[in-house]
Amino acid sequence: MTPVLRLRGITKRFGRLVANDDISLDLARGEVLALLGENGAGKSTLMSILFGHYVADEGHIEVEGVRLPPGQPRAALAAGIGMVHQHFTLADNLSVLDNVMLGTEPLWQPFSRRAAARARLNEVAGRFGLAADADARVGDLSVGERQRVEILKALMRGARILILDEPTAVLTPQESDSLFATLGQMVAQGLSIVFISHKLDEVLRISHRIAVLRGGKLVADLPAAGADKPMLAEAMVGRRVAPPVRQARAPGAVACELPGTPLALRAGEIVAVAGVAGNGQQALAERLCGQGHEPVLLDGRALKGAPRAFVAAGVARIPEDRHAVGLVGDLPLWENAVLERYATPRFARGGVVRRGAARAFAAGILERFDVRGGGLDSPARALSGGNMQKLILGRALSSGTPKLIVADQPTWGLDIGAVAYVHQQLLDAAAAGSAVLLISEDLDEIFALADRIAVMHHGQLTEARPAADWTLATIGLAMAGGADAARTAH
Repeated sequence: MTPVLRLRGITKRFGRLVANDDISLDLARGEVLALLGENGAGKSTLMSILFGHYVADEGHIEVEGVRLPPGQPRAALAAGIGMVHQHFTLADNLSVLDNVMLGTEPLWQPFSRRAAARARLNEVAGRFGLAADADARVGDLSVGERQRVEILKALMRGARILILDEPTAVLTPQESDSLFATLGQMVAQGLSIVFISHKLDEVLRISHRIAVLRGGKLVADLPAAGADKPMLAEAMVGRRVAPPVRQARAPGAVACELPGTPLALRAGEIVAVAGVAGNGQQALAERLCGQGHEPVLLDGRALKGAPRAFVAAGVARIPEDRHAVGLVGDLPLWENAVLERYATPRFARGGVVRRGAARAFAAGILERFDVRGGGLDSPARALSGGNMQKLILGRALSSGTPKLIVADQPTWGLDIGAVAYVHQQLLDAAAAGSAVLLISEDLDEIFALADRIAVMHHGQLTEARPAADWTLATIGLAMAGGADAARTAH
């Protein structure tokens, strides 16, 4: 059979960097192809070329045996290629029907054909098991329901090849199971899927074939049957990935308390807060870093509304958005390394930055935390996501042992090698006596690290209970506001 999608010799250069190096891949009808690779391996570039956002320097793409014009997203859509991004692109103030219709009608059309679109939406939703209320406001939908709308948008445009980028990153376990059931129906009806994920359990569960990129090259193209996680991890990073090592430890005294909540963090302990995005976790993290209006008790001393005071008191932060909040992309690495302490005597004197001391501190971080992709004077935006996170982690952990570490989605979007590294650093920090608050939507991460787990739903925080008291099912129900959360929320 002729593949529905064929990539041949795709090469893309950005200056001296070869992002894609002579990549050839096929995708058959009714096949799920998982695309794996480290951060910076070339996955995003390859998908951008496929979707027409970039033009390849060499090579070509064929859909159903017909060459795809390069650099034309409209041509990709017309050829039946649809993409569902990790971060949804929906208008929250519009209805489901309005969202799926956006961009599908010409501007000069005298009236909108809403009745026909509604019938088409109901037909597509029924055929693929994607229940949707056409009149529901998107802003009122759950995360899983919004993802269904994103998939329906692609299918309404006639997608026969669907690219899913980290589709389960913000879903509960139950929502992930529902998604996989939907994908099974799609494949059974002849759709082809490119599945991009860092979750190897999901990759092995859903895919027929697995392609691995490393350093811009295709280093593996193999059947999913017979593959395992250690094999895939080694193919991605080029070496064996050692799992993080947890050591039994007794928690110390209470280091941090939040008045009005059941949350108390002890020295040497990792407490995880699970929850679907948008349920108040961001406000919790901001309060613990001095950006809220309510007090935080740190070693019994009340602090509020002064981030500098929180840093001076020993609070280290790993923010959720490393691009917009964690780093200043246009500043060099050495300045980013001292951003939170640039006014301290160590790095400034008489209002003048001590460049030598700051650069030496930054060089130590780059070496100790293996930050690759740039030198001291390189802009932070030149780093991959994983290396940005290493720089932020190094900044947080290189000024003694913090009293409290607020780690907000510390491994979001990172590859398996970078995830293992970040996890080990957090475990080591706890072993050294830091209290760690881990905010995460990745339940595998939570169970791998947490001593106690709490759940946040609609701004309500449950009591933090020992990790052994939770299962994937009970924590998933609590994340969705089930009975377990209702009994224990504060």
